Parts: sequence; structure tokens; C-alpha cells
Amino acid sequence: MRINRLPSSGHTTPSPPASPRRSPRYRHGRGKPGGRFTPVGPPGRANLAHRLAWLFLSVLLRRQGIFLFAPLIYISGMLLYMGTVSFDVVPVIKHRPAPGSVYRSPQVYAKLKPEMDADNSSSDAISTIWKASHKGVEWKPCVKRSSGELPESNGYISVEANGGLNQQRISICNAVAVAGYLNATLVIPNFHYHSIWRDPSKFRDIYDEDYFTSVLQNDVRVVNKIPEYIMERFDHNMSNVYNFRVKAWSPIQFYKDEVLPKLLEERLIRISPFANRLSFDAPPAVQRLRCLANYEALRFSSPILTMGETLVARMKERSVNHGGKYISVHLRFEEDMVAFSCCVFDGGEREKEDMKEARERGWKGKFTKPGRVIRPGAIRINGKCPLTPLEVGLMLRGMGFDKNTYIFLASGKIYNAEKTMAPLIEMFPNLQTKEMLASEEELAPFKV
Repeated sequence: MRINRLPSSGHTTPSPPASPRRSPRYRHGRGKPGGRFTPVGPPGRANLAHRLAWLFLSVLLRRQGIFLFAPLIYISGMLLYMGTVSFDVVPVIKHRPAPGSVYRSPQVYAKLKPEMDADNSSSDAISTIWKASHKGVEWKPCVKRSSGELPESNGYISVEANGGLNQQRISICNAVAVAGYLNATLVIPNFHYHSIWRDPSKFRDIYDEDYFTSVLQNDVRVVNKIPEYIMERFDHNMSNVYNFRVKAWSPIQFYKDEVLPKLLEERLIRISPFANRLSFDAPPAVQRLRCLANYEALRFSSPILTMGETLVARMKERSVNHGGKYISVHLRFEEDMVAFSCCVFDGGEREKEDMKEARERGWKGKFTKPGRVIRPGAIRINGKCPLTPLEVGLMLRGMGFDKNTYIFLASGKIYNAEKTMAPLIEMFPNLQTKEMLASEEELAPFKV
């Protein structure tokens, strides 16, 4: 019994018993079976760590107000820590380019070079490359010329072959195929003068025009001049002739449905430009005319043919140790080709400026149209970048051609040749060009 020490009306009455302390071992709901909380308490023989933890937990539960200061303590700690960190340095997030989007061939060559230099293999692809896979198999031409007379012509077709020499050749073959399919007379194609190549050559300067006409005489009519009575209808002015703007890779059916009716009406039509204006997917009859033009009718003019035979003879002489065998490589790494591809190589700022100027010089406005976005990385991933001389060398070495192989390099002026050609020459020291095989006097007639 506890006595009240405070005076109260002069009587001493016992105070009521004190309520028992709430133990941290019990929570509300104690004593009820199935309650949410169960008694938790220190084990009878707890070690020192358990006792200290239990003591700290008891203090926190008894002094619950301390939790009000927890956010303040946390914020103070963070401010103290941040005060020791310098904000002058901004973290840099590095962007990793997608695989295959960056030109890395020089690094690949650097890794492979020691192994390539140490390669003493006796196998050489030059001695086996032309062997047939099966005994007795020979390559034979499958194109046959027609015989007999042609039906009356439906009119005249004049085309303008644009692009480089390869594109012009493809245009000629396509023109033969279209003219034959429409039963039209083909006018000897004109070559478009381009600011890049600046070649004023005519058909007769590059190809044997008479031979071309004679080979095709039973398949397609070919003339070098439009008859006067036809030109009178257009005041002898080709700009008055209806010109078809054909989409690239158009099917042969388009020519039958759209071009033929106009041809029958006008008797003379133009198609300009004509590079890549016929789909590769064409009926056998159309493909036959393409092959006939390419492999039979197109023969170089006499001066070019003679020079070509001279270069071949001299290459065979130099590669006599390989049985007169060599390989010819047409590099497509001229400045215009690199510029048109919009690919990025390892030339840095100089390359960037060179390509920008070349694109504007050759194709004014084509690559700077509003809304046009050039993505060099995506172009490279899609495999549309021209192979560098280094990459061509790696490919040839991978095919089995050793460093003693003789190579004739057929190409125009290579972009940044002093740098880009060095690794190819290092891999193939016996590389030859027309300038190495012929004198300046011999090459003079062919320079523009």
C-alpha cells in the first residue's frame, strides 16, 4: 500500500494500485489465440549482442518521440555528405555505337597482320580458282542470235545513258531489251555528260558501233540517226519529243502498258535518264536480249581494245612465275563513289569536308534537301558502304591469295590514295596499274 504524501482534507487514504507497466514483449491483442502479433522477448541465455540490441529496441519503444527527429537527422547527414562533393564535374554518359556501324578495319588489320606475315602456307588460290568443280565441265555461252527478218517497227526509242562506264553499259543493255520487247527501233544511246566524270565521249568512241548494230540486226533494229521525216514532226528539236520519266527498277510490263501506246501515237519517244530503269526480274525473253547485248554486241572500239590486249600481255609477262595468271580488281573507292555513299571512314575532319564539297559539286542540293537525314551508321550496317582498298586486301587474303599474287588494279583515281592504298600494297607488293604497265605516250590518247 502506497501512502499519499500530499495533504488532502486531513485524511490519509490509500492510493489506488499503480497500473502495470506495458512490456515491450507484448503488443495489443496479447493473450488472444490467433492474434496478429506473438510475444517476442530475449531468450533466457542471450549473448551480449542480443542483450545490447534488446536494450536499444527497448529505449526506442519507450522514447517514441525520437522518431520525430529521424528525418531531420537523415537530411542533416545528406547535406553534410553533399558538402564534400564537387559539382564542377558533370557525369558524362558515353554512347556506345551499334555493332557494325563504325569503320574498324584498320584495327582488324593490325591484329591480323602478324599472323598474315608469318603465313608460310604453300596453297595458293590463283592456281585453283579457275578449275571446274566437276571434271569435264566447261563454261559455254548460252545466248543464241535470232535468224530471219523483223516485223515492222512500232517507232523509235531514244535513251540517255547516265552515270559512269558501268552504269552506261547497263543502260545500253536495258535499252536493247526494252526496244526488242516493244518491237521498236533503238537509236544509238547518248551518253550524259556529268560534272563528276567530265567525259565527252560518244558511243562510237568507246564501243564498236558497226559491230553492235550487226550483231543485233535480227533481234533489234538499231540506227545511229533518226529519219528526217520523223524529226520534221518535232521541228528537228529533240526537246519537243515526249520524254518519259520512268521510275527506277520499273517492271517490263510498265513499258508495255504505258510506253508502248505513246510510242505508237508519237512514233518517237525519249527516256531520260535511263540508268537502272528496268527491273532485274524480267521474263527469259527480255533477259536473253540483255545478255546478247552485254556479252556479244558490246565490243570496245579498236583503240581501247588494242590497249587492253597490250596491258593483258604485259601482266602475263610479269606473272610468268604463276603461269601467267593474275587477278584484276576494280576498286570502287573513287572520291565520287565515297561521297555518294554518305559513309564515314577514318579520315576525320578532312574527309568530312572533302565529301561535303564533292556531294555539292556533283549532285547540287540532292543531299541537303529539307528533311533529308543521313545516317552513316545505318548505311554501314546495311552493307551499302564501298569497300576500302584495305578491306579488299583482307578479303583477297581470306580467299587464299598469298602476298606473291599479281594484281592488276582497274579503277579511277582512288580517294586519298597515299593513305588508303598503303595497306593493300603492303599485303600485295606485286600490284600493278595501267600507269605502271604503259608509258604516258601510250595512255595520252585516252585521257580526257
